[in-house]
Amino acid sequence: MCVNFRTTNQPLISTEKMSQQKVDFKILELMASKICHDLISPVGAVANGVEFLEEMGPDAGEEVTGLISYSAGQASAKLQAMRMAYGAGGADSSIKLETVHEIFGDFIGGDKKISQEWDPYAPLGPEERPTGFSKILMNVLLLACEGLPKGGLIRVQNGDNGEVLVIATGENAGLRDGVSDALAGDTRIEDMEPRLVHAWLTGNVSREYRMDVTAGRMQENSVLLRISPVM
Repeated sequence: MCVNFRTTNQPLISTEKMSQQKVDFKILELMASKICHDLISPVGAVANGVEFLEEMGPDAGEEVTGLISYSAGQASAKLQAMRMAYGAGGADSSIKLETVHEIFGDFIGGDKKISQEWDPYAPLGPEERPTGFSKILMNVLLLACEGLPKGGLIRVQNGDNGEVLVIATGENAGLRDGVSDALAGDTRIEDMEPRLVHAWLTGNVSREYRMDVTAGRMQENSVLLRISPVM
């Protein structure tokens, strides 16, 4: 019987594959950090409310149960939006814009600092929307929220040649430093931070579905995010 042993100078995994695994692991770490950061507040509030309810019993009152209900709703709304933005099911071509509008409305409805103004029943984007369009739109809407630190209004409208424009307007509106580079995929993985990982993912996912997302400033206190089909 002849046995072939791997020589010591042959790597078990190619250098290119190891590098890709490092990239994937780094992004997974950052995405986990971001999701936990976004959920810790409402989930923590639910836990605190339940603990207080257990201590006080019937004397806790409606204020505590109201807090639990509100916080649970907030956690659910965030999870629904993240599921569409980050999960595989979000790319389903059967997802209607009405669903995007509803889920995003729940996402921003908790603190009521941000509102949206667009018609999900009107024609939007290319005549034949590509697979993943609703997923990309949700990602861009979430990115627009990041550009409104003091709240404001998010509008969605048609641009030229099948483009979709997402316009965020509000006091001190503006995207964080590095977001444009992250969208374009120009940020080095070693320099990636949790605050940039959503923009990086949005850009990469959009290109996967043959779309491109770019950022710009229309005027003072206004941010423009453009979704363009890649020809």
